[in-house]
Amino acid sequence: MAQEKNDGLATPDKEAVRAVLDAARAEGRTSLTAPEGKRVADAYGIPVPDEGLAESADEAVQLADRLGFPVVMKIVSPDILHKTDAGGVRVGLSSAAEVRSAYTEIVGNARSYDADANVLGVQVQQMAKPGQEVLVGTVTDPTFGKVVAFGLGGVLVEVLKDVTFRLAPASREDAESMLDGIKAAEVLNGVRGGDPVDREALIRVITSVSQLAHDFPELAEVDLNPVFASPDGATAADIRILLTEGQPAQRRRYTPAEIRTSMKRLMQPSSVAVIGASNEQGKIGNSVMRNLVDGGFSGEIHPVNPKADEILGRKAYKSVADIPGEVDVAVFAVPAKFVPDTLEAVGAKGIPNAVLIPSGFAETGETELQEKIVAIGEKHGVRLLGPNIYGYYSTWQDLCATFCTPYDVKGGVALTSQSGGIGMAILGFARSTSTGVSAIVGLGNKSDLDEDDLLTYFADDPNTKCIAMHLEDLKDGRAFVEAARETVPKKPVVVLKAGRTSAGAKAAGSHTGALAGDDAVYDDVLRQAGVIRAPGLNEMLEYARALPVLPTPQGDNTVIITGAGGSGVLLSDAIVDNGLSLMEIPPDLDEAFRAFIPPFGAAGNPVDITGGEPPSTYEATIRLGLEDPRIHSLVLGYWHTIVTPPMVFAELTAKVVAEAREKGIEKPVVASLAGDTEVEEASQYLFERGVVAYPYTTEKPVAVLGAKYRWARAAGLLR
Repeated sequence: MAQEKNDGLATPDKEAVRAVLDAARAEGRTSLTAPEGKRVADAYGIPVPDEGLAESADEAVQLADRLGFPVVMKIVSPDILHKTDAGGVRVGLSSAAEVRSAYTEIVGNARSYDADANVLGVQVQQMAKPGQEVLVGTVTDPTFGKVVAFGLGGVLVEVLKDVTFRLAPASREDAESMLDGIKAAEVLNGVRGGDPVDREALIRVITSVSQLAHDFPELAEVDLNPVFASPDGATAADIRILLTEGQPAQRRRYTPAEIRTSMKRLMQPSSVAVIGASNEQGKIGNSVMRNLVDGGFSGEIHPVNPKADEILGRKAYKSVADIPGEVDVAVFAVPAKFVPDTLEAVGAKGIPNAVLIPSGFAETGETELQEKIVAIGEKHGVRLLGPNIYGYYSTWQDLCATFCTPYDVKGGVALTSQSGGIGMAILGFARSTSTGVSAIVGLGNKSDLDEDDLLTYFADDPNTKCIAMHLEDLKDGRAFVEAARETVPKKPVVVLKAGRTSAGAKAAGSHTGALAGDDAVYDDVLRQAGVIRAPGLNEMLEYARALPVLPTPQGDNTVIITGAGGSGVLLSDAIVDNGLSLMEIPPDLDEAFRAFIPPFGAAGNPVDITGGEPPSTYEATIRLGLEDPRIHSLVLGYWHTIVTPPMVFAELTAKVVAEAREKGIEKPVVASLAGDTEVEEASQYLFERGVVAYPYTTEKPVAVLGAKYRWARAAGLLR
C-alpha cells in the first residue's frame, strides 16, 4: 500500500506495481484485470472503492454483505476490455437476490459476447459516492510520450471531448491548470447552488496517475473513468490499464553543450564547402555559389566539383578531402543517390555540419536511404540539416547558403520552416515588411537537426530577439519542450503547427514522411512549455515581426483610446478574445480623460474622443495614458479625418511615445487605423518607431498585444 507523504501525496509502492506487471507479462497479456488495476491504484494512493473477486454467485452475495449494499458488479476477464459493451456491468444492486441474479446474467452475457474469453469471475465493488463524473488518465503520445489527461468523464467523454493534456509527470501547478483548463471548468466550482468539488483530491489523483505512467513506461494507457468528484473527495469507480507491446526506438540525444558547439559552427562558419558547385546557370550548385559570393560572405568558400578547376572565380576541388584546412559546413547540391558516399568523405574530413538540399529521401518513401545517411552522420559526428530543404540564411554572417532569392536585412527575428514553400513565403513577407532577420533556416525532413537544436542555439544568440517556427511535426517533443522552457524566459517562441485537422495531419505525413500527433495534445503541451501558438501563417509572421518591437507589459490594465465608437466596440471584443483585461477606470482617471474630450465623447474604457477632434486631443489623451502608472498598455483606434490626417496622427503618436521612453516609461502601444489608403503609410511609420500599427483591422493589433502578454506570463515577467 502507498504511504502518505507530508505534502499529502502518496509515496508509491513500486514493488507492488512491478509484481502485477510482471505477472501479466508472464501470461502474455497486454491488459490488466480490474482487481489488478485496484492493486496498482492502491500502490499509488489513487482512491478506488473496496471490492473483491467472486467466482460464484454465493461468493458474490457474501462479498456484497461484507462491503455493504448497494454494490456494483463487473465482469473480470483479460479478454474483455470494454465491459459495458459486453453487458458485463450492473450498478445499484441493493439485495442478495439482485446480486445472485446479476452474477448469472453478467457471466452469461460475457460468454455470449466472446465464447473464448477467459472469465476469471465477477468483481463486486462498493457503490462509489455520487459526484461529478470526470476522467483522469494517461496515454502515450507519439510525439511527447507520456501525457496525462483530465476532463469531463462518463459515457459522453468521446462526444464532448472536453479534455486537456499535460506532460507526465504533472506538477501540482500543472494539475491545477488542468482543472481550470476544460471548457466546463465552472461545473467543478458548483453550479445552480451545487457544492464545489474537492479540488485537492482531484489534484492528488492527477499527479499520482501521471507519476505512475512516468515510473512505468510500459504502461501504454491508464484510464480512470468515471472518477466521481464530490465536495469531500474523488474516487475512481473504474480503472483500465493497457501495456505496451514494445518500446519505440529512442532518438539520439545531444547535450546542450554539444548542440551549441556544432550549431555555432553552422550559423557562424569561417569556411563553407559547396559540393556539386557549378558554373552552369540554372543548377542548384550554381545558385548556392552565387548567393554565397554575391552575399558578401567573408569566410572561405570552397566549390567542390571533380570536373571543374574554377567556379565563380574560386578554386574548385575534386573532393572535400583536397580542401586545405578546416571546413565548418558542407552544403550538398548533388542528387540524393550520391549523398551517402559524399557524406562519408565529409565525415572523414572532419566537417561537423552537412546542409542537405537534395530531395528524394523519406518524403518520397526512400526511408532506407534517409536512415543510411543518418547512420553515416552519427558514425562520423556530422550533424545533418535536412534533407529536402532550400538551405539557410545567417544574415549577421552575410551567409546565404540557399538556391532561393537572397535576403540581407539584418534584425532580431529567427525564422524556421519545415516546408520550402513556406520558407519562401517567410522570405517574401520579410522583404515586403522590411523585417530584419537573424536567420532563416529550412528543416525539411529533419533527419537529424530539429527545432530543439535551433532553439538551443537561438536562445543564447544575442542577435535573435524572437524565434518563429513553422512545423508539421516534432521528432522529439520532449526535447523541444525542454529547449523551449529554457528559451522562453529569455525571448518569445512562436510556433505555427500545421496539421491541426485530420486532413491537415494526413497531408503533413505525405509531405514530410512525418506522423503528426493529436492536435489537442500539441495545443496543451505547447502552452505548458510557454510557447505562443499562432493560428495561421500570417499571424506567425506578424507575431515574429511585432513582438520584438513591443516593450514587456508590467501589468494587466489595458486602456482603449479611440476616435470612433464602432472601432472601440470591436477593439473591446478583440481584448476579450485575446485574454486581455480592460481596465476599470477609477474616478480620478476618468475625470482626467474627460478634461480633454468633448461633452458628447465618452470616458470610461474605451475612451471615445470622437472623430472630429483635433490632433491635440489625440496627443493629450495618449500622453495621459502613457504617464499614468496604473495603465499598463494602450490600444489606439484611429479614424481618418481631414481634421487629423493619418500622418499627423502617426507623427504625434510616435512623438509622445518617444518622449515617454526618454522618461523611462516603457509600455506596449498598438494601433488600429481605419481610413483611406493613406493609413497604410501611417501604419508603417508607426511600426518603425515602436508602435505596432495595422490598417483596416481591429483584430490584428490586439492579437499581437495578446501574444506579447502570453509570452510575458509564461516568462514570469508580468507582475
